[in-house]
Amino acid sequence: MCNDYANHVPWSEYVEAFSDIKLPVVLPKAALNLEPRDDIWPTDPAPIIRRTEGGVEIAQVRWGFSPPRPKAPPVINFRSEGRKFERGRCLVPASWFYEFRGAKAPKEKWRFKRAGQDWFCFAGIWRPANANGPEAFMLLTTEPGPDVAPIHNRQVSSSSVRTGRDGSMQASRRPTCCTPCRKARSSG
Repeated sequence: MCNDYANHVPWSEYVEAFSDIKLPVVLPKAALNLEPRDDIWPTDPAPIIRRTEGGVEIAQVRWGFSPPRPKAPPVINFRSEGRKFERGRCLVPASWFYEFRGAKAPKEKWRFKRAGQDWFCFAGIWRPANANGPEAFMLLTTEPGPDVAPIHNRQVSSSSVRTGRDGSMQASRRPTCCTPCRKARSSG
């Protein structure tokens, strides 16, 4: 299951992509400083794209909901099959993601990216800060496509962006979108 991904998407590409579908990026006080990152791990802050009044906003949010019990790890992925998410939908931009294979360290680390594109989005859900923890997001998962299945029994739900008739931001899921690149060096 995805617990490491990269994001090399500059601010200007977000603005261009959403301008193409006529959803303006609503600026915070200033554009976010989005440094290229090869490894985004659970509990790291990372950019998400969510609907807001007048367009979409890009926010830096913690990856992983606070655990449901003490000493448990954060909840970073959630099965999407058969579920509807009426609230809290978001897109999580990525340049590629990693899947790990093996039972013991060092595990094989495989990098996947969308063929022919510099970046894509995962389908995600976010929630505001509450008594149980800070504002956070998690990634939605699905059955693996033929590209990921030899490496892992689940995969993140990859999305493309479109707008609904009512102007809402929607993600159209495409679970078999990525192709394995090269085996990356294992870091764990």
